[in-house]
Amino acid sequence: MTYDFDLFVIGAGSGGVRAARFAAGFGAKVAVAESRYLGGTCVNVGCVPKKLLVYSAHFADEFAQAKGFGWAMEEASFDWPTLIANKNREILRLNGIYRNLLISSGVTLLEHHARVLDAHHVEVNGQRYSAKTILLATGGWPQKPDIPGIEHAITSNEAFFLAQLPKRVLVVGGGYIAVEFASIFHGMGAQTSLLYRGELFLRGFDGAVRQHLKEELEKSGIDLQFNTDISKIDRQADGSLLATLQDGRQLVTDAVFYATGRRPMLDNLGLENTAVELDERGYVQVNEHYQSTEPSILAIGDMIGRVQLTPVALAEGMAVARRLFKPEQYRPVDYQLIPTAVFSLPNIGTVGLSEEQAKAAGHNIKIFESRFRPMQLSFSDSQQKTLMKLVVDADNDRMLGCHMVGPDAGEIIQGIAVALKAGATKQDFDDTMGIHPTAAEEFVTMRAPVER
Repeated sequence: MTYDFDLFVIGAGSGGVRAARFAAGFGAKVAVAESRYLGGTCVNVGCVPKKLLVYSAHFADEFAQAKGFGWAMEEASFDWPTLIANKNREILRLNGIYRNLLISSGVTLLEHHARVLDAHHVEVNGQRYSAKTILLATGGWPQKPDIPGIEHAITSNEAFFLAQLPKRVLVVGGGYIAVEFASIFHGMGAQTSLLYRGELFLRGFDGAVRQHLKEELEKSGIDLQFNTDISKIDRQADGSLLATLQDGRQLVTDAVFYATGRRPMLDNLGLENTAVELDERGYVQVNEHYQSTEPSILAIGDMIGRVQLTPVALAEGMAVARRLFKPEQYRPVDYQLIPTAVFSLPNIGTVGLSEEQAKAAGHNIKIFESRFRPMQLSFSDSQQKTLMKLVVDADNDRMLGCHMVGPDAGEIIQGIAVALKAGATKQDFDDTMGIHPTAAEEFVTMRAPVER
C-alpha cells in the first residue's frame, strides 16, 4: 500500500521534533502536526522559561552578597512584567528555530490539531492523511485535584504568563516543579508557603538531599508545611483567595499554584478509533520499541510515563527514527544513570542510586558526605551550606550514585555523570586531582566514609 507519509508525528515537542528531523534525514517522508506551540512543554511552559525565571530569582542573593565584595549598590527593585516580556521574546525566538529546523529538514509541518482516525490515518484541519507509522508525542499536561474552588488555582501553564507577581503565593505539591516554583516566587519577593500532603518533599530522591534542601529552604524564609492539603479555595471580595486546609486552618493568599502531577495529553486524540491501550496509570502502553498495542502506532516521551525528562524524550525520538529508517545505527535507550537537576534555590544535581535505592537493591555500601559553606558566602551573613554525597559499592569500589545540593549542582553533576557511565570507582575519584579552590573539588577529596 502507498501512504502519504512514512512517518506522521503528532506533537512538535522535544521527542517528536527529534524523531521527525532525523527520520527525514534518513530519507523518510515525514509530517509533524502541532496545535499549540513548537518545542513542546520544555521550550514553552517548562524547563526553558523556568530556568530563565530561576536565574532572575537568584539575583536577590547575588545583590546581597555583592556588598561584602566591595560593591556599593542602590536598593534593587524587581519588575515582573519586564522579565515576562523578555521571556516571551526568547520563547518566540526558539519557536522560530524549531520551525526552521523542521522545514529545513524536509518535514511537512501542519500547525493544526491532529486526530487519529485509525491505525494508518490522521485528520488535520479537515484533511485526511495516511501514514505507514504514526508516532504519538503530545507530552503531558498539569493535573489539579477536584476540590471546590479549584478554578481559582493556577499551574505552571499559567504561571509563566501572570500579568503581575503575586505578593503572597501558596505552592501545593511535593515534586521538583513545586520546590522550583517555591524558590522562584520567594526569590522574587513573594511571601511563599509550600504545602505538601506527605512527610517530606521530593520522594524518590536521596534522603540526605531531601532533608538538606528542606533545611536550606527554611533558612531562606520559605514557609514549609508538610502533612497538609487544601480542601477548598474561595475568592474573597478584595480579590484575594482563602484556602481552607484539611485540618481546618485557613490561609489568605493572592495565588494558589498547583504542582501535583501531570497526565498524558490524550485529549481529542482519537485513540478510541484504534487498538491502542493505556496502562494502569493512564499512559500509553508500549513495548521496548515504543510500539503500542496498535503495531503501526508508536508513542514516546511523557505520554508513556517512563522517565519524564527532555533529554530522555530526545533519546527516545532518536531511537525510533533509527530503528525505523536507519536500523544499522539503532541503539536502545539506556535508562540507567540518567543525571537529573532540580533548579530549586539551592540547586540539586543527582546521578545514579540514592542511598536508599542502593540498600534496597542489596548493595553493601559506603557513604561519603560533606557539608560546607561555599567560599562565595565568606563575606556575607548567609549560612547556606552545600551538600555533596557519594554512594559507593563497598565490595567492588564502584560509584553507585553522586548527589549534590548547592550552587551550580546541575553543571557539576553533568560531568560526573560521564564518569559514572564509564564505570568509575571511588579510587578513580581519589586519584583525580581537584581544581582549587572550587566546590566541585570536594567530590575528589572525600576520604573517610561516614558512620551510620
